[in-house]
Amino acid sequence: PRTSAPQKRLETLRHLHDAGIPTGVMFAPVIPALNDTEMESVLAAAAETGVINAGYVMLRLPHEIKDLFREWLEIHCPLKADHVMSMVRDIRGGRDNDPRFRSRMRGEGVFADMIEQRFRKTCRRLGLNRKRVELDTTRFSPPAKQTNQLPLF
Repeated sequence: PRTSAPQKRLETLRHLHDAGIPTGVMFAPVIPALNDTEMESVLAAAAETGVINAGYVMLRLPHEIKDLFREWLEIHCPLKADHVMSMVRDIRGGRDNDPRFRSRMRGEGVFADMIEQRFRKTCRRLGLNRKRVELDTTRFSPPAKQTNQLPLF
């Protein structure tokens, strides 16, 4: 809700590519048993626009977000809610969230490994993530010093 439609996002990526601006996409969050089946088609549609990089983030449910997500699941996907939460706990070591640095964005376990393999294989097939774009800061100039702002210390 309240976001640009997927076709508009793809159209924007195409315009940026046509203007010579390197682009990338993020498939996030990957929600087990809910949207993970769309990953390959989303990456393929993005690759057709000329994006060169892609990434993904596994669903994270920190603090009060876990309660909001469960409520949303019960309302919108009641038949899948228990299965989705079971898979989330599977990728999060038995918890709703795993804040550990190496695990929090990707998860761990069989399902997380499968998602990573699918993602890498799809990116390889589509030619994504083959080159790294260096950030060009030569056109950046710091904003003029504001005299009406108080110091922040």
